[in-house]
Amino acid sequence: MISTKKVAAYRIYKIVFMSVKFFLQVYFFQRKYQGRWDATTERKWAELAGKQAREYKQTALKLEGLMIKMGQFLSTRADIMPRSFILELEGLTDRVPPVPWEEAKRVIEDDWNTAYGNIVHKISENPVASASIGDVYHAWLHNGDSVAIKVQRPGIERIIRTDFKAMKIVIWLAKRFTRFGKQVDLDALYREMTIVIGDELNFKKELQNGVAFGERFKDTPGVIVPRYIEEYTTRRVLVMDWIEGSKITDQSFLDKHGLNREELAENLLLLFIEQLLNEGMFHADPHGGNILIKEDGTIVLIDFGMVGVIRKKDAEAVQRAVEGVIFERYSEVVEALEQMKFLLPKADKDILEDVVERVVQVYKSGEWQDGESLMMESLLEDIQDIVRTQPIQLPTEFAFFGRAISTFTGVIYTIYPEADFIEMARPTIVRWATARNDDREDSAPWQTAVRYIQPLLSAPSKFSDALDEPKRYRRMMQWSNKKDRTLQELTARRRDIIIITAIPFISLHAGILIENWLLTGIAGALTAAGALRYRSISGRIARESEEEYS
Repeated sequence: MISTKKVAAYRIYKIVFMSVKFFLQVYFFQRKYQGRWDATTERKWAELAGKQAREYKQTALKLEGLMIKMGQFLSTRADIMPRSFILELEGLTDRVPPVPWEEAKRVIEDDWNTAYGNIVHKISENPVASASIGDVYHAWLHNGDSVAIKVQRPGIERIIRTDFKAMKIVIWLAKRFTRFGKQVDLDALYREMTIVIGDELNFKKELQNGVAFGERFKDTPGVIVPRYIEEYTTRRVLVMDWIEGSKITDQSFLDKHGLNREELAENLLLLFIEQLLNEGMFHADPHGGNILIKEDGTIVLIDFGMVGVIRKKDAEAVQRAVEGVIFERYSEVVEALEQMKFLLPKADKDILEDVVERVVQVYKSGEWQDGESLMMESLLEDIQDIVRTQPIQLPTEFAFFGRAISTFTGVIYTIYPEADFIEMARPTIVRWATARNDDREDSAPWQTAVRYIQPLLSAPSKFSDALDEPKRYRRMMQWSNKKDRTLQELTARRRDIIIITAIPFISLHAGILIENWLLTGIAGALTAAGALRYRSISGRIARESEEEYS
């Protein structure tokens, strides 16, 4: 008997229905509490987010496939997801149920075209780790080598293809009925996901990535990448050296072996900076399970199925942004964001520069650790207003880059909660920036000197900034009031059409599920009519909003 989770129509229905339910819950919550966001509202919002996360996790563990990958992605996005949502999704990676041994053995022998005993002397029939794509087993080759064998879950490719069909529907809804859909090129993000996850399903591609990373870090002290064994690796079976170690976030392991957490956090940060500031591949899934630590403190990087690529021009922009933060040149940070296409042409750079500076200052002061501080509360409100109303977008090529940064910083804070990224990175960035300037033909000695003394010049500039603060405040308030009026108009005009369209849309999927084709046809026609009407209204509002920007 076929499991219901493998039936395409069932999976699509469950994913889309849950998404519509979440969209409506968020919409009605925002409508109910619009203009009166206080501590009570914040608590209720956290409760709603936590409830949604619990439902998502239950559904993901039941359906597996792309739902697990998306859950892992959302659990790392502290920038866009409520904390209560993230906390509920923690551990989703570790709770994926393993595939029965007989099914895994069938995949191994099909791909090797021989009995597994002809290749391995012994293998653990219980996996040492289970993930959404495959399970990992500990085995020994006949020559005595200890190896890890990663085996792809049977039928996972078909499941992922089905889930991507459901994701297309969800993206269509998000683009038309959510604010997030207006700020992110979701179509491009979808294409990027199909490429990255498609590569992750091909273990030969992971082998190529692993070999490349091994070559890249072969001369880096304290860092190793396992040797991959090409002879036994296929599209669905990956073989590499077994390395004894523990998850780098294993607190008891760190304490047992007396490892210096501050030093370990700094080494991890510098390891990631090397990937951040240079063109080429970066590890796009650096969670605790993919970074191991040996007893002597050696860092082990594994699982290169999900990698991203930084192009040269983007690497240069990232370098410029990092230098801007380190040397307190915030206008350069904004210019770098514009170069990376995070900002559209009509973005107010002065306001964004102010916010970048305030974010850095709040981080340095430690206020960000106290979510109830007045400074932090004011900053979060301003950031929410800017993200909501400024022409800002998330370029698709940086979607997995941002995920990697979020995941990696979470790992570092787990190891060493007192980590100060700016101060830890400053010496390396200064050395790197100096060397980069020395290599330029048009560089001059005074350029390097300015970069060194820039932090010492920040005190006078702060006095000047204080004198300009009233002007900045007036400009911020004028801009905020103008955008609020536009947002209120948009909300008022689209409210009714969302409700009218959502109900027949749900009925459409109910009709498909129960195979009532009359209901399906009527609901489909009403959904299409509502969508066209919504698009027409949104077009008029967008034109009016654009005229107000001009």
